[in-house]
Amino acid sequence: MSTFPTTRLRRLRRTSALRDLVRETTLSVSDLVMPLFVAPEALPNERLPGLARHTVESVVREAEELVRLGVPAVLLFGIPEDKDEEGSGAWIDDGIVQRALRELRPRFPELVLMTDVCLCEYTSHGHCGIVGEDGAVDNDSSLELIVRTGVSHVEAGADVVCPSDMMDGRVGALREALPQTPIVSYAAKYASAFYGPFRDVADSAPAFGDRRGYQLDPGNVREALRECEQDVAEGADVLMVKPALPYLDVLRAARDRFDLPLAAYNVSGEYAMVKTAAAAGDLDERAAAIETLTAIRRAGADLIFTYWAKELAPWL
Repeated sequence: MSTFPTTRLRRLRRTSALRDLVRETTLSVSDLVMPLFVAPEALPNERLPGLARHTVESVVREAEELVRLGVPAVLLFGIPEDKDEEGSGAWIDDGIVQRALRELRPRFPELVLMTDVCLCEYTSHGHCGIVGEDGAVDNDSSLELIVRTGVSHVEAGADVVCPSDMMDGRVGALREALPQTPIVSYAAKYASAFYGPFRDVADSAPAFGDRRGYQLDPGNVREALRECEQDVAEGADVLMVKPALPYLDVLRAARDRFDLPLAAYNVSGEYAMVKTAAAAGDLDERAAAIETLTAIRRAGADLIFTYWAKELAPWL
């Protein structure tokens, strides 16, 4: 039975101050992580500025700006000068990410330095692990290289490692090698169509086949929760759902099931869609970006990896 006219829900929407006072979900720059790409040569991206490539020197300048804006953390991806079958550039001492970490660590002690731990940007075939004679990615032989990569990042100054390869057992292998290092696990990473701009910038598209043999099928949520359960059991500190917007239901299911901090990756395709629509005059980018990330927070994310972090900081 309606209680109108006594109950009028619009009363608390009447002014901006009232709406701010009773807002259920908030978005702050302290919730955001900025992904950064480090390469031998810079490559600006006017259409998608968050997906520019930086040199080691320019990533220091970018980090200085992010710290000034209050962005608390960055996630480093590396694009090496040379690639090989094993992806050895991922763990060598003078690798691109290792060099960037050694420059950033002493300059920005307040900045949380996270690294993507995967081989896809470093392998000549573009897959996230070692490819066997049958043409499939060999899970167990890839784990050693994933661990070597994570250990090399921590030795160079990383605070947090973020394995994204989706090999079974990689969180446990990293936890054994790095007992004191926080692990943000890409626990529910889907074989998505929304990674296109990232793969262009990171030069990480597979040379053959696809990643459906190790990334999650888009139709599955129970399997995603099993992945999360396994990673919790193996010692993950934070769970991630990737992409974010097409998988808000997965994010909510993970939030309801697990007490660990929960991350979501607002991926390159999601970012590009809004940028493209805004450039065409179809929507307001600032309003759409804030609404997008608020939806991700509302679904349960504690932190959001987003290419909007630098642009959003002054807006927020």
